Amino acid sequence: MEVGCGSVRTEVRAVRDPEDLARFITLPWRIYTRDSLWVPPLLAERRRFLDRSRNPFFRHAEVEYFLAWRGAEPIGRICAHVDRRLDEHQGTAWGLWGLFECRDDPEAAHALLGAAEGWLRARGRERMVGPLDFSTNHPCGLLVDGHELAPQILEPWQHPYYRRLVEGFGLGKAMDLLKWEQRLDDRERLLPAGRALAGGLERSHGIRIRHMRRRDLMAEVRRFLDVYHAAWSDHWGFVPLTEAEVEEYARTLRPVLDPDWALIAERDGKTVGAALALPDYNQVLRRLDGRLLPLGWLRALRARRRIDEVRVFALGVVPEWQRAGVAAGLYVELFRAAERTGIKRAEAGWILETNEEMNRAMEAVGARVVKRHRIYEKRVAPAD
Repeated sequence: MEVGCGSVRTEVRAVRDPEDLARFITLPWRIYTRDSLWVPPLLAERRRFLDRSRNPFFRHAEVEYFLAWRGAEPIGRICAHVDRRLDEHQGTAWGLWGLFECRDDPEAAHALLGAAEGWLRARGRERMVGPLDFSTNHPCGLLVDGHELAPQILEPWQHPYYRRLVEGFGLGKAMDLLKWEQRLDDRERLLPAGRALAGGLERSHGIRIRHMRRRDLMAEVRRFLDVYHAAWSDHWGFVPLTEAEVEEYARTLRPVLDPDWALIAERDGKTVGAALALPDYNQVLRRLDGRLLPLGWLRALRARRRIDEVRVFALGVVPEWQRAGVAAGLYVELFRAAERTGIKRAEAGWILETNEEMNRAMEAVGARVVKRHRIYEKRVAPAD
């Protein structure tokens, strides 16, 4: 696909060889400057994530990568994909797009989004939804509020002009994802009723809250994901993980999981709730410029000791126990972890804007919305 730009044409081509895939992976370094809040990902992790033979997502999805070129220079990228597992679970026929990065160049952005739309049209998709990299189980959404704040672990950050580029193509809001700021140095913000519910969990319901065991990480992650699947299954955009994806999830979490912040609620040996907060390792990654070698590991060890925030990545309760105070008990344990570790600030989410129960709970503990990521959609234009 080509579009004009004065005397130099913008050309969008599918990635077809390892050299272009390397350009696709490293293109964000061209887009973001050192004085931005963007955090460089680890290159090794990005290579694995985008590797069709290593990422189990590709076993149930079809994906195409595109680069936008102006002359010999790559100036933008996007992926288009179809997730059969999402179709089966949600009963949709969405076409998806993501991994979008682009200069402040409406013609290049239009060409990239147009290439993704055309690819999705050829596969019978009637709607294009994104950005999803690759699903709601991965970092997703376009940052539309909160650009002044640093992104936390597993959270995207984009230039403010991206919103103009995306909406200029005719994409409109499908769903907003909310991030809530929570001060952890004030346990009194947890309502007395919530503290009372938490205090009576074991006595009234036989429910005990404990920390995850690192030595049994795979089993613990499975317990957490059992709750995740049960609690979020009916939510907008949710897609269950496969067995292979569960194993990959556990591998990804191993380096950043801290038992102080990983909780399981159990009754008679059955998991009824879980909470996973992750120390904000973005504070480490921003010092490494994508590489652990040769000396990045040393910088990482030094920076790790200075992490002063956490991200409450997920907190959920299986449906039959959602009114028993389990969530309150998990919140209380997170406040206790903050007291032990000295961490005073957390961000929770994302949380769907339509999840009224969870958003009310965040308000009840004194949290406030500080970031908003948006997922967009539009009908795929018919072929000419």
